[in-house]
Amino acid sequence: MNPTELQAIGDTLMRVVTPEMTPKQLLKAAKKEHPDASKKDIARAAFFSIIANADQDIGKSRNLQAFALAERTQQSD
Repeated sequence: MNPTELQAIGDTLMRVVTPEMTPKQLLKAAKKEHPDASKKDIARAAFFSIIANADQDIGKSRNLQAFALAERTQQSD
């Protein structure tokens, strides 16, 4: 997946993430707008978005970090 696509997914994640959202709900919301994206692509986009937006919205960045770490951990099992 190219950087432009990752950025688009990251933008979607920043737009839809809420404090009470579970990783599964966030993944479903991202897949709804980006059906061809894999879980791995969405996790990468979450990390990308954290880096790009950490200073703008700390709460959303923390939620994305929790999601990305959870997905990363599951993938390495």
